[in-house]
Amino acid sequence: MTKHFDVLVVGSGIAGLWFALKMADQKKRVAIITKKTRAESNTNYAQGGIACVTSGMDDFESHLRDTMEAGDGLCNEAVVREIVRDGPPRIAELIDLGLQFSTTETGDYDLGQEGGHSRRRILHVKDMTGKAIETALLNAINRSDRIEVFEHAFAIDLITTDKIARRADRPPPSPNRIAGLYVLDVLTNAVMTFAAPVVMLATGGIGQVYRFTTNPDIATGDGVAMAYRAGVPIDNMEFIQFHPTTLYTLNNERFLISEAVRGEGAVLRNFAGETFMAAHHPRADLAPRDVVARAIDTEMKQSGTPHVWLDIRHHPEDYLRSRFPTIFETCERVLGLNLARDLIPVVPAAHYSCGGVSTNLSAETRLPGLYACGEVACTGLHGANRLASNSLLEALVLAHRGAASAGEYLDYRPDAGADDLPEWVDLGGNDPDEQVVISHNWDELRLAMWDYVGIVRTTKRLERARTRVRNLAREVQEYYWNFSVKPKLLELRNLIQVADLIIECALQRKESRGLHETMDYPDKLPVAENSRVTAPAAQEKPGWGNGSAR
Repeated sequence: MTKHFDVLVVGSGIAGLWFALKMADQKKRVAIITKKTRAESNTNYAQGGIACVTSGMDDFESHLRDTMEAGDGLCNEAVVREIVRDGPPRIAELIDLGLQFSTTETGDYDLGQEGGHSRRRILHVKDMTGKAIETALLNAINRSDRIEVFEHAFAIDLITTDKIARRADRPPPSPNRIAGLYVLDVLTNAVMTFAAPVVMLATGGIGQVYRFTTNPDIATGDGVAMAYRAGVPIDNMEFIQFHPTTLYTLNNERFLISEAVRGEGAVLRNFAGETFMAAHHPRADLAPRDVVARAIDTEMKQSGTPHVWLDIRHHPEDYLRSRFPTIFETCERVLGLNLARDLIPVVPAAHYSCGGVSTNLSAETRLPGLYACGEVACTGLHGANRLASNSLLEALVLAHRGAASAGEYLDYRPDAGADDLPEWVDLGGNDPDEQVVISHNWDELRLAMWDYVGIVRTTKRLERARTRVRNLAREVQEYYWNFSVKPKLLELRNLIQVADLIIECALQRKESRGLHETMDYPDKLPVAENSRVTAPAAQEKPGWGNGSAR
């Protein structure tokens, strides 16, 4: 049975929740689709804060310049200017919802400073800003009678009017537009059909495509993969930000040591105890993330050491426990370290995708009715490298603008949700070898991406990665079409698609710029352009069993 809504939101981070609240304020019926619990998102793990001009010692032009410099010539200046200027009113709305940012003894905001920023402008709630924002938004969601949350619900693929027409063997409509979504109920293994004229992709990042990442398990690039399969352009996927400082442990888990720690004076040291960042950038330890990550990678390779050290021992213990309670407790619990006395072992890990689904400043994609916001989207703000703490700002601003656009679209197309959507047909059964194949392919994919598509690349490495990824794609697609869908299979299918997009974009960029460092092309091109990959519609396989797209 088809479930009908005005708006479907895929994801429950800051972008999705903020957009859902804005649509509910317009008296629209909203469904939030989230594949785990509603509080599980990249937002919940964000420590640093939100970059926004709120001090008389700061100004919009300074924030713009810092963003443009970090983006290494690929930011869209008009987009940056709009997002930076639109930040303060969105912050005011968050505060109206009950969010309380950390303040000083005088009652002023306790503004932090992070890498790439020339001023203190980071609003934060100690070192748990994301969790505080998520809590405030979820409380507002729970008070709304126009929003229904579907937990443990995995979005499989988008339904478009073009796909419906092709299944019925009739001419495709013009223009093609969104009609709904297929969703797997993870608890019952049943596939649900959702009909809606508007779908917002707010699925977050792609970090799990790499062996080492700061991202939670849910960050499997689902939104990027779904949009690509629907024929929507994907931009700049080669720009993967590796966070310079994650806690080094002997397992695959990488706990993020916030950039705010260096903002409070921490310095990086090699195994000889020497600081080294001043040799790489005028801002030394507060250089943009791409510079710091490459410097650490270079230091580790030259010295043969498994990590470098982060040193913030110049601050007293009481201050560090108060300013960074989560980081202090984690280092103490996991490695027995005291930040006031001990050096912290840190290494880079995959953290943030600066590319994604191509959108404009209203969060609109090329497919009418499909919107994208947050890390899943590429707006032009981040360019070739994200300035620290600009991501939450972008999510707030673009969700607000996207809601205004979606409201106008719904008013213009009041009949857009009336499509007769075909129900899902399960064409497969189960395979006793499925889990071992999936887990093996998952490990092989992540290791290949880490080894060949990491911080420093070469064309030969990228081509090796492409060969391995496409072999995996063929194997996984066979499983997808012949057996019942399961969450791990769906996630692996999406990760393989995302990996292929990252590699294709990286091979297009024959220069070193921002987060894309290639030994074959060490210089920058005179004119920076976006990389782009779009799926030919003819590649999409018609039919509705085990998915609506290839």
